Amino acid sequence: MHDWIRVGTRSDFLPGEYKVVWDGDTPIAVYNIEGALYAIEDTCTHDGGDLAGGEVFGFEVECPRHGARFDVRTGAVTKPPAYEPIASFPVREEDGAIWTRDDR
Repeated sequence: MHDWIRVGTRSDFLPGEYKVVWDGDTPIAVYNIEGALYAIEDTCTHDGGDLAGGEVFGFEVECPRHGARFDVRTGAVTKPPAYEPIASFPVREEDGAIWTRDDR
């Protein structure tokens, strides 16, 4: 089991904001959407580009390179050209700190 990675504090995440952290060689993007925190692998399965920085539509993040969309709650593809989902990861809040990890 991997160790938890500290992402920041709740005050670091206003609604609509995100932050990228690394768990080993896995980039993880943590999003605050409507006050809830979600963590996904920050790699588009279509071409390997970063997802963070792409436009967010509700609970979907759009890849800035080719427009594929993924649900930040589950990692499911919601719009091609990607067809493979991305990983989603647990997020926990403890003593004011936000944590995530690659638990695969």
